[in-house]
Amino acid sequence: MPALELKSKSIEILKSIFHGLFHPDWGYVYIPAGEDLLRGLLETFAIAVIGTFIAAIICIPFAFLGAQNLIKIRPVTGITKFILSVIRVFPEIVMALIFIKAVGPGSFSGVLALGIHSVGMLGKLFVEDIERLDFTSVEALKASGANKTKTLIFAVIPQILPSFLSLVLYRFELNLRSASILGLIGAGGIGTPLIFALQTRSWDRVGIILIGLVIMVAIVDLISGAIRKRIV
Repeated sequence: MPALELKSKSIEILKSIFHGLFHPDWGYVYIPAGEDLLRGLLETFAIAVIGTFIAAIICIPFAFLGAQNLIKIRPVTGITKFILSVIRVFPEIVMALIFIKAVGPGSFSGVLALGIHSVGMLGKLFVEDIERLDFTSVEALKASGANKTKTLIFAVIPQILPSFLSLVLYRFELNLRSASILGLIGAGGIGTPLIFALQTRSWDRVGIILIGLVIMVAIVDLISGAIRKRIV
């Protein structure tokens, strides 16, 4: 019967998948000349680092312009927050598809997608942090005759810097996971060989790539979490 034949084929496919996943291709971990797991993971890591760094730099002016307790001109803060909201509307994968069409497939598209999307997310969180500032030290410096630059350097930045760094590290953790997924649609990183392995049903290759991803993400989470606990 067709139904039984289909069920039998499905069982065989599942057996093949699980056999490959539990017997990973260890030879793919490092290949001296050519594509391998370590190079793919390193590219994914680099995409996340560069994308997060770009976002952290770009969103700083947005954060200060959007904070109502620093900028008293409501249209400026309103427009800034609106821009950040618009950026957040588009998921990383949508931005990646746009940039792949604009600049071509590869890691550069992944960096742009993560960087732009992270501006919206980090910018919102940065604005909220600045709006929770304790203005006691700010007013004290102003009363002593300090100008706006000195007030910013000695009263505002010391309060927000630990939280900023913690948010950037947390965003990097998220971007590392996203960078792995973006490769599935052609935005570079370990996702590219992963989608090729899935298409060719090389389940042993899929298995070793998944193991590599789990190890990399776990190590980054552990280190990032420890750093954030010390910062905050």
